[in-house]
Amino acid sequence: MTSFDKPTTTTNDPTVTEGAPDEGRAAPVDTKAVTEAALFEAFGGLRGMVETVVPGLLFVTIYTVNKDLHSAAIAALVVSAVLVVVRLLRKDTTKHAFSGVFGVAFGVVFAMMTGNAKDFYLPGMLYTLGLALAYIITAIAGVPLIGLMLGPVFKENLSWRTRNPGRKKAYTKASWAWGLILLAKSAILFPLYWWADTTELGWVLVSLKIPPFLLAVYLTWVFLAKAPPPIDVFAEMEAEERAERERKAAVADAGPDSGQA
Repeated sequence: MTSFDKPTTTTNDPTVTEGAPDEGRAAPVDTKAVTEAALFEAFGGLRGMVETVVPGLLFVTIYTVNKDLHSAAIAALVVSAVLVVVRLLRKDTTKHAFSGVFGVAFGVVFAMMTGNAKDFYLPGMLYTLGLALAYIITAIAGVPLIGLMLGPVFKENLSWRTRNPGRKKAYTKASWAWGLILLAKSAILFPLYWWADTTELGWVLVSLKIPPFLLAVYLTWVFLAKAPPPIDVFAEMEAEERAERERKAAVADAGPDSGQA
């Protein structure tokens, strides 16, 4: 696997699209490189990963030092807000930062309401469990969640469901991978929520932020890199609109008497 951070050059190897429908295909490109770029965009990249780790790391660090729920929770919330502000100032994509600050805010509110520092982590743990079930259920139902998420990124929308069975199979495998990985993560964290103390739970949770995510992204990359290229439905629509305009222009140029004998 090439580095997510470095673009890979394109190739004119026609075997890249061999056996796939020509309709809606772009010029042959390095499928692996395109998949890398799309996955990195969809899941926030290195910066997005950092933004998901920092608030929780700050919370558990402060709580480990002084055992003060309020100061730890406020610090985590403030740093999440700062990350959003930085993205806004730089005019970067804010969806990952906003999702992070909302997650931290829910954790702060929940922990403050119950007075139990462990509950700072509970909303995120429940979200992870729910997401794991969503991946598995949608894969079983034939509408894998990864496909719904990445279809627009690859400009294929839902064309993979009926027109590109190879990609549907890859999306199904990827959804199973995400579901099982997140389910395994939940199986580790929920017993710790009941049996471990706050600092033990916090450090384990922080340590499990990135590795399972990277494993799931890597497996998704493997499955999609081996799948047929996506059908660019946007290019198809543009081609149809262009053909319609040319047809109308040809009719207009022919004049009203063109159809008479």
